[in-house]
This record gives sequence, structure tokens and C-alpha cells, in this order.
Amino acid sequence: MIDVLRARRRIAPYVYRTPLIRSAWLSGLTGASVTLKAESLQRSSSFKARGAFNAVIARLERPGGPPSRLVTASAGNHGRGLASAAKTFNLPLVVFTPKDAPAAKLDAIRRDGADLRPEGRDYDEAERMAKAFAAETGAEFISPYSDLDVIAGAATVALEIFEDEPAVDTLVVPIGGGGLISGAATVAKAINPRCEVIGVELDVANAFQQSLRAGKLVEIDAGASLADGLGGNPDPDTITFAIIQRLVDRIVTVSEAELAAAVVGLVEAEHLIAEGAGAAATAALVGKRLDVRGRNAAVIVSGANIDRARLRSLL
Repeated sequence: MIDVLRARRRIAPYVYRTPLIRSAWLSGLTGASVTLKAESLQRSSSFKARGAFNAVIARLERPGGPPSRLVTASAGNHGRGLASAAKTFNLPLVVFTPKDAPAAKLDAIRRDGADLRPEGRDYDEAERMAKAFAAETGAEFISPYSDLDVIAGAATVALEIFEDEPAVDTLVVPIGGGGLISGAATVAKAINPRCEVIGVELDVANAFQQSLRAGKLVEIDAGASLADGLGGNPDPDTITFAIIQRLVDRIVTVSEAELAAAVVGLVEAEHLIAEGAGAAATAALVGKRLDVRGRNAAVIVSGANIDRARLRSLL
């Protein structure tokens, strides 16, 4: 069960309630009333802090005492959020990432004292390495997405959206491993069953869109993207696929040019910094992949951990 209210109580002292910002830029572009949920302003500059803190605190509450060591795999943001949570509660943490993960994310993981291992050829390999490490050492593996506590923490994003703007009837959410949209859709459909929940993947990496069409989880050959946090394949046993099948209305994809335009537009129009993955939901509106005319749409800007050189080149 995804216990969102309990998650909110757990993480309230450790994360920020981020603003829901009305966007004149996107409202004018789409003919809708568009708000931006600025998780780019969250602790560790990503929504991932919510799930990370909830997962760590949930484990501390279990009988038998805390785990001796934690391990995870990450494209960067989950590792950064979990490193912050592990440091807060003095728990050893090992983080496996791709070799080419953005320096802004890797440097932050190191600063929080985690044992960083940027050794994977890609995210998929980093996840396999983290699971193997857990099996060999007895460390507890915390998935970035396929974990009920992680999903419940992420779901608090949507809870805040509906508290601030109860009239939201369209929720646009980026999809990587599916943890954020699983939590957000659970909240949205519980509050307003008619709310349309739309996921956003990449033209070059759309595992869930293809899996929904196939009726089962399929493996894709993901291409390189500005949205490094959304690439790769989900765990074949992920719990998120069934939730997405049941609660997400549709999934659209965005191009690299649309991602770049969204990153630039958020800076120029909203003075918000977003990484590629963080701007993916915005890109779906910028690229007119969605028709939201006349609707009350909330768009999640999920993270801001972009390398300075990359941001400078886009601007």
C-alpha cells in the first residue's frame, strides 16, 4: 500500500514544501491555465529527496534496528537525495552510477559522504552492480523507483499540488523508472478520478510507452539524451508498471530539441533552472505534444541538477 499521508508526516522536517507557480508563458502558449510545481527548488534540487527520506526513515522504524549499510543505483538525483538522507541519520551508503553521470550530481553525492562508485556503462549496468553488491555484502538495496516508500514520498508532490490548486484536471509528469508518476497518479485519481494523468518520456527512450502498447514490460535500446535522468530500462520486476497501467491515462514523448527549448524557456520566462529530465513535462507543452486548451494543467519540474557547461551551452 502507498501510504502518502504517513510519508508526509515522516519527511516534513527534512524536505521543503515547494511552490506551485502560475506560468503566463505556458498558459499563453497552450490556451490553458498552467502551473509549475517547482521541485527544482527542493532539497538536493530534485523531488527525489522526498522518496529518499521516506525510505530511510521507514527502515529506521522497522523492528530490529537500522540497516548496517545501504546501497542504491542512480542516474544521479536519487543518489544525491539518498546521500543527504543517509548523512542526516548517520547511515553508510554506497551509490552506483553511470560513468558519465553529470558532475553536478556526482559532486553532491560525494559532498554528503556517500561511497560513490561511478562505474556503470549506463544506468542499467549501475543497477545490476548495486544489486550484486547488496547480495554479496548484505547491504540493503533501495531502488530509485520500485519501492513503496520511495513512491509514497514522491506522491507527496501531487498532494501539495491539489492542496494548492484543487481545480487541477490535468497532471503532466516525467517518467524515468516510474516512481514519481506512480505516486502522483495514485494521489490524483484518489482526489479526482477524472483528472487526466499524462506521462512524458523521450523519443529516444520510451520503455513504458512501448510496454503499454505491448501489454507487458519490454526492454528498449535507449539512446543518449539531454534528459539523462530518464534513460535506461526499468527493473523487469518493477512495481511501477502495474500502477502505470492502471492509473496513467497516456504517455507522450518529447524530442531533444523540445527538451532544450523547455530548459531555455524555463530560465527565460520563469527564472527556473531545470535539468533535461526536470524540463521533460514542460517540453511536452512547448512541443505541443499535448492539447490542454481550456484545462487546468499542473506540470512537474522535477529537478535542477544540470552541469554548468551544459546549461551555458543551451542558453
